[in-house]
Amino acid sequence: MAETDAVADLLVVGCGIAGLSATVTALQAGLKTITLERSTEAEFGGGTRWTEAYLRMKNDSEVSDDFETVFAENAGANLDPNVIVAAGGGYDDWPSYVKAHPFPDPELIGRFAERAPLTIGWLKEFGLKFGPQPIYLLTQNTTRIAAQGGGLALIERLREEAIALGGELRYQTTAIDLLRSADGTVEGVLATGPDGRRIEIRARNTVLASGGYQGNSEMLARYLGPVAAHIRPVAIGGYQNKGEGIRMMLAAGAAPSGDFASYHAEPVDPRSHMAEAVIHIWPYGILVNKRGQRFLDEAPRTVDACYDPISRAIAYEPDGIAYVLFDAQTEEIEGWRRAIRSDVPAIEADTIEALAVKLGLPVEAVGRTVAEFNAACPASGEFKPFEIDHLATTGLVPKKSNWARPLVKAPFRAYPIIAANCFTFGGVKVNPDAQVLDCDGKPIPGLYAAGETMGIYHQVYAGSTSVLRGATFGRLAAQHAARHHNVPA
Repeated sequence: MAETDAVADLLVVGCGIAGLSATVTALQAGLKTITLERSTEAEFGGGTRWTEAYLRMKNDSEVSDDFETVFAENAGANLDPNVIVAAGGGYDDWPSYVKAHPFPDPELIGRFAERAPLTIGWLKEFGLKFGPQPIYLLTQNTTRIAAQGGGLALIERLREEAIALGGELRYQTTAIDLLRSADGTVEGVLATGPDGRRIEIRARNTVLASGGYQGNSEMLARYLGPVAAHIRPVAIGGYQNKGEGIRMMLAAGAAPSGDFASYHAEPVDPRSHMAEAVIHIWPYGILVNKRGQRFLDEAPRTVDACYDPISRAIAYEPDGIAYVLFDAQTEEIEGWRRAIRSDVPAIEADTIEALAVKLGLPVEAVGRTVAEFNAACPASGEFKPFEIDHLATTGLVPKKSNWARPLVKAPFRAYPIIAANCFTFGGVKVNPDAQVLDCDGKPIPGLYAAGETMGIYHQVYAGSTSVLRGATFGRLAAQHAARHHNVPA
């Protein structure tokens, strides 16, 4: 048997924004905490360490006007109208199948929208700053601010506070299973320590904030299918997210939530060593696959509203790769280089045919694709790079809906693009207090989830909400645990 070596009021698994928000909140409430992190101390923080931490807010005290709407519009395809009608009533009256339904229910998203500004206010108490920041998206359909110093600043400051308040942080320690009492209450986790030996860490309440499964090839293949072979984490922190937290909660009877067969994707240059080496210039050119063919509408909406599904579509093309072709007319767009974050230069040539040769693409097919695209571009109309201009192709399949200009001015340039996995969508169902629900919609005693372990995304990612989700629900979990700390079980 594994040795029991510690007992805590709150055990937190994961040391990113969700886990540290839970840890510090609990410590401020006077609880004894233990926080586990699978990585080394130098690499702690999972995906949060690498993100720029954009937040879907108008300012540091108000969420965006479309915050709740974007979740409602992407709550899942073909939702049962009976579920929608039932969800319109009081939460206490919802049938169990609605409480456990994988969609992001309005009660949950309403709490998220309400508490996100309060969470930012709490983070500001530690000297962290938020406000408008330069962004690589040249067009946007919502409002955003960002944390100064990005996600790294958030987790470094919260870890500092956790240590100052007496929290215990254990690195190279991985939770592998839940400990449960005879009546099903979660009482901590079975973990492996730095030496690989198993230990039991017991706690009155447990928060699993250990990330998604973007770093687990087996889980990706199981849920995404063969396309999983074509994607990789957007930053090396993603490799730390192996999905154990989600797996052990499902094994304990938690209701699945979110879209397990999808993920938040970003279009990156596969040649680059950089985190988030995004390439967002493709709305002003065309995308071709290894056959030299276009395969989708490159500009159906502003780039922030469509890069997620377009990136995922690239993964389904041969070898999971595409190439953006654009010409020197792009230089007329002010700040266009901001849309390219790769440290590897574009491939350039004086002709489309020479560019195809350099890319290793079929020259005749690429030439034909570009010629057909050029012929389909409108002969009149104003090109407006920073707004929807309806400058669309005619008679071309697939259509390009905006910013369609012929590729005619040398030098011609290209970047390879693959879909990178920021985080997976599948997780477990939680209520507005971040308690994990079973398949009957009932809270599993002693168990909470925050961040990527909780599933709220379907279809298109609600951009710039993931860091907010982690911080907000990490705090909600710890606040609920603190309120009930002295309540008899």
